[in-house]
Amino acid sequence: MTPLDALCDYFDRLTPATLDELGDFYAPDARFKDPFHEVSGVTAIRRILEHSFAKLPDARFHVTGRFPGVNGDAMILWRMDFTMPVTRVQTAIVGATHLEFDATGRVTLHRDYWDAAEELYGRLPVLKWLMRGLARQAAAPGV
Repeated sequence: MTPLDALCDYFDRLTPATLDELGDFYAPDARFKDPFHEVSGVTAIRRILEHSFAKLPDARFHVTGRFPGVNGDAMILWRMDFTMPVTRVQTAIVGATHLEFDATGRVTLHRDYWDAAEELYGRLPVLKWLMRGLARQAAAPGV
């Protein structure tokens, strides 16, 4: 099994109970960036995941695509299913992650790409209305 395959399997079974295994997949000084955070180190990455599970206890990740690179990097596509705390509606966020691996197969860079405005804020009733108005104002006429 490749490091990418092992990591994707880990993401598919990621829960608060499996967070102790994070260091098996991430280098001690791994960098992590998403729309809300930019941290270094397994401990800091774990804190972000712990916070996410505290806010979204039913959150589950599903890897939907994996694309190994040629220089020790890779891209994965994923979906995170969870219940929106404010509305109690079952929700999914889709995104992509750029990964870089070291010579031992552990992640040195984890960079998430997903649209927080569309995937998260746009689903909250008041913000959804505001964002639709802003989008209409920014849209090119006739498109």
